[in-house]
Formats: sequence, C-alpha cells, structure tokens
Amino acid sequence: LIVVLLNDLLLLLLEEENPEFWRAQAKQTLQSVLDRKLNTKVAKNILFFLGDGMGITTYTAARILKGQLQNQSGEETVMTMDTFPYVGLAKTYSVDFQIADSAATATAYLCGVKTNLNTVGVNAAARNGICRTQKGNEVTSILKWAKDAGKSVGIVTTTRVQHATPAGSYAHSASRTWYSDADMPDSAIGEGCTDISSQLLKNVDIDVIIGGGRQYMTPRGTKDPEYPADFSSGGKRRDGRHLIQEWQNMKNGKAAHYAWNKTEFDAIDPETTDYLMALFEPGDLRYEAERDPSMDPSIIETTEKAIRILQKNPKGFFLLVESGRIDQAHHQGNAYLALHEAVAFDGAIARGLELTSEDDTLTIATADHSHPLTFNGFPFRGQSILGKSPLWGTDMLPYTTLMYGNGPGHKIVNGKRPDIRNVNTNSMEYIQLSAAPLDSTTHSGEDVVVLARGPMAHLFSGIQEQNYIAHALGYAACVGADLRHCQEHITPAVGRTSISPNGNGAAGGLATPISILLASLLAFRILM
Repeated sequence: LIVVLLNDLLLLLLEEENPEFWRAQAKQTLQSVLDRKLNTKVAKNILFFLGDGMGITTYTAARILKGQLQNQSGEETVMTMDTFPYVGLAKTYSVDFQIADSAATATAYLCGVKTNLNTVGVNAAARNGICRTQKGNEVTSILKWAKDAGKSVGIVTTTRVQHATPAGSYAHSASRTWYSDADMPDSAIGEGCTDISSQLLKNVDIDVIIGGGRQYMTPRGTKDPEYPADFSSGGKRRDGRHLIQEWQNMKNGKAAHYAWNKTEFDAIDPETTDYLMALFEPGDLRYEAERDPSMDPSIIETTEKAIRILQKNPKGFFLLVESGRIDQAHHQGNAYLALHEAVAFDGAIARGLELTSEDDTLTIATADHSHPLTFNGFPFRGQSILGKSPLWGTDMLPYTTLMYGNGPGHKIVNGKRPDIRNVNTNSMEYIQLSAAPLDSTTHSGEDVVVLARGPMAHLFSGIQEQNYIAHALGYAACVGADLRHCQEHITPAVGRTSISPNGNGAAGGLATPISILLASLLAFRILM
C-alpha cells in the first residue's frame, strides 16, 4: 500500500510541475464562477449544518484527512463543503467575552441576537445562572419562525438534544447546563424557570428530534434500556416526569414514533411518519470512530431520515444538523477524533444535497466557534495530517503537525517535552501536545467560515456579525418578521390588489392601463 501511495504521489507531483496543469485548472474554475447565476427565489427549505468547534484549521485538516482516508495525498481533496459557491466569515464574540461558547453563538446564528456566555435563547439582559433575569428577555429562533410559517422542523445532533446548539433552536434558559430539573438550583425552580428537556416538549412542536440525552427525560430510578446495570446512565429527573412517555402521549393518534436503537430506527418508514423522537444514548452519542454501527446510526443516516420525514410538507422544512462532538474531541485535545467527526459531518452534508434540490433549498454549513488547534512545521506533501513535522525543535525533539495552544496535552517534565519519536501519533488515543496546561482545551476566537448554496445564498458573502445569519435565513425563506422577499415575488394580476415591496397595497388591475395611457400621451406630446 505504501508503494502504491508513493507512486500515486510521484505521478501527481510530476503533473503539477507542468505550469499548464495549474493554468487549465484555474481557467476551468474561473469559467465556473463566470457562469454562476444568482438564485433569487424564495427558499422553500433550509438545511443548516453546524460543525461545533469546526474552525478553519479543523476544516483544512479534515479535508486532508478525508483524502488520506481515500489513499490520496489529501491536500488537493475537494470536500462537499468546498463546492459551496458562496463563502463568508462570521465574527463569533459574545456580548461579554471575546471568545464565546456554543450557547451564546447558537443564540446568535439561530435567534439573530448576540448574548452572554452560557445563556441560550435569551438576550444579553439575562445573566448566567440567574433565573429572574431570564423572564421577559426570551428570543425566538429561525426554527420557530419556520414552524409558525407552516413548515416542518427538526433537529439532528451527535450530542444530547438538550445541548447548547440544539437548545438554541427551542429553549430559553439563563443557564445552558439546566438539562433537567436535577441540574437546576432550587431557587431557579422556585422562581419559575424550567429545565431545557421540559422546554423541548413545550416551546415548539418539533417534528423530528434525533440525538442523545435519554437520562434527562426520565425520572430518577429509571433504568436505561441500553445500560440497565449502569446507575449513572439512568434517569435524572427529580420531578418524576417521564418526558419520553409524555411526548408519546402528546402524539397519540398521530403518525409518531420513538426509537432508542438502530433496529427500531431503521424500521421507521419516513413516508408514513410525521413525528420522530430518537434518543440513542443516555448523554451524547459515541464518537464516529468508536460508534457501534449495529446500535447507533451515523450522522449521515440520521440526516437522511430527518429530511425524508420533513420534506413531505408542501410548505417546506427547516432542519438543523449538528456535528457536536468535533468540539468535544478538541476539548480532550484529541485531533484524531475531532477530524474523523468533521469528515463524517461532510458526508452528512453530501447526503443532504443528494436528497434536496439547490433550486429551492438553501443549504448552510458553518461553525459556531473555533479551537486553538495549530497546523505547523513544514510537513511534506502527502504526509499524514496526524503525523510529525520533519522539522524538529531546538531541543532536538520532534513535534506533531497538529498541536493545541492549551489543554490536557501539556506534558513538560523537568523542563523537557516528551520524546515522541517512537510514539504512534496517528492512533485514536493520542493526545496532541499543548502549550499551556488545562484539563480541557478552550475555544478560540477567530472568525468562522459560512458556506452557502441555493436560493439567496449570495446573502452569506462577506464578513458579518454571527447574528446576521438568522436574519438572512429568515429573509431568504420568508419566515420571521422580514417578509419583503416573498412580497417581492408576488406577481401582480389584472383586477386584483397586489402587494408592493414596501408592504402597501397597489391596484394592479388599474395601474397597468393608466401607465399605458400616460405613456401614449407622453409619446404623442413628443411627436407634436
């Protein structure tokens, strides 16, 4: 295999030595850009793909890994995300911090309002963990705007469905960690705040809910169906409510299904299903590299099932798909797991594009924030993205191409870095070195990429505040408060009142003959 890879790389490099290779490639790309036509239609559907923690470095490294998993050099690989024609950047800071968390950023790109760290679905007047500041400061999301417009809506995540990103689409909480009532202080419950799990059932009628988080939905003492002997996986609720059963009762008489394993999930026919709740783990789902295919579906499979259920609605749908464990792997300082999550995420995006039409579906791929992952050291072309730099440090020790600014990988002993010459840095267990010691790697604050294709995708070009995204989505799909776009697409008909772009009625049947008459008189006057 190594001989084959080296031979392929040699052929590639020989081809690239010819300047005509690059000229022809650029000419073809230029023509495709010149041939691009703006799609100004109203978006019937919105596919929103969110790579949690997928900063630019993660994106680039995942592209290389994807190619190398296919026995290619990797650098020249074209990811599905790379094919999106419109590209922008989003500023990710929160109201109170330079570097934000997933709750504040979710509130920005889903609700259109920037807020404070650790709060979700509320504006910046709310304070982290203080229930009384939450009331009256709730903000709604693009998911709710879509539902109110008659569309079907869904969330798919690789984390618990109560986690920051999905919670941003339906919950209002002064603390992102109030997953169940057991996670809340008694004072907050006494002041009338409710946990995120209970809000999942109450706030918005969500058609498809897929992820993890069973233990936050069931009472204490409830054994988990997959891990009955593990007490820590069992129900956590103190109020005695069994929210899964409540959801099933709420959907009684409707085409609704609940699943907790892949067998049940695969048996569900999307053509005869209107509501689906699938919770595959007590907490977050397993990493893609560790996933048991017989028990848990992939993000590609869950994305497909959600789309097939939602797309039956003639008014369209909104679907949020989150690859949430890119972020969690980075927090562990584990680039292997993070990059494999990102590659799977790109596969889900590809499946989403296969199942929808670019003519009527606006597809977005973006991140909420980044991580302090660096890509360094002058590695040779085709070298493993998880490997070591050929350039050693001044201490005469090697280092990996990927490293972290801080995190659990800080391993200085007696003033020296560990010698990794005989360490397999490509293994799933390897933790990359970090400059500063922390139990968990932090986020980082650089802008994140926003990729778009479909109706009104050009709105997502340029460098924008992150909260702009929700408003641009609402405008493109004619949901929420700004309905100018659909008003502009109403064709005036003779004898009927049409709606002008400014929202005022205009007598369409009368305006046309008057205009013709005035034009005729003007022409006659000129001829005179």
